[in-house]
Amino acid sequence: MSTPGALHAPVSPAGAPVGRETYQRLASRAKLLSWASLAYMTIEGGVAVLAGILAGSVALIGFGIDSAIEGLASAIIIWRFTGTRMFSEAAEQRAQKLVAIQFFILAPYVGFESVQALVEGERPDVSWLGIGLSASSLVVMPYLGIAKQRIADQIGSAATKGEGRQNLLCAYLAAALLAGLLANAAFGAWWLDPVVGLLIAAVAVKEGREAWRGEACACASDPLAELRHDDRQDDCCSAG
Repeated sequence: MSTPGALHAPVSPAGAPVGRETYQRLASRAKLLSWASLAYMTIEGGVAVLAGILAGSVALIGFGIDSAIEGLASAIIIWRFTGTRMFSEAAEQRAQKLVAIQFFILAPYVGFESVQALVEGERPDVSWLGIGLSASSLVVMPYLGIAKQRIADQIGSAATKGEGRQNLLCAYLAAALLAGLLANAAFGAWWLDPVVGLLIAAVAVKEGREAWRGEACACASDPLAELRHDDRQDDCCSAG
């Protein structure tokens, strides 16, 4: 006879049982990765905004604001897996919604600034600092994003999955930003800068909607479902 609230070993996508100790270990790793993201995003955001102001680049400033928002998402995951919240379904759902909101904060500002730049024909200066920063993010962000998504699949955390998707979004945007900055430096293609800004806004809205609906949950093991003794995870997976 099982004890109420006890953790029954769920099964991972690979078929291996995921017990309480494994869940704690993976959740702690997700928290550590979020700390690393927060540190990097703090530096990335500051450098991007500075480079954007110096060059008059909407895309660079938008990229810096995106870094700040992603930093908030990392802080949310750190909060999510601290103390008794590690096994709290309420904390998981709250974190999932808060991570989704971060996407929606970014879109209006960058979208407005990008349209204004296109209409007024603002021409950003060449920014080698921005080029170096976007190249660095293109290397760092995919590693963090993929690592978090793998952990999220094992512990059934939509919030962690959403943060990982933000990291991958940052990598995609870094690639687009790098292309735009290089094109501006080589060919004077100033219009690519606000176009990249519009891309940032559009993708942020899409990712925010998916994160809000919990589409990042994936059909993964969910120790919290075992703690709740319900089959909400099965409903989530069958809905797709």
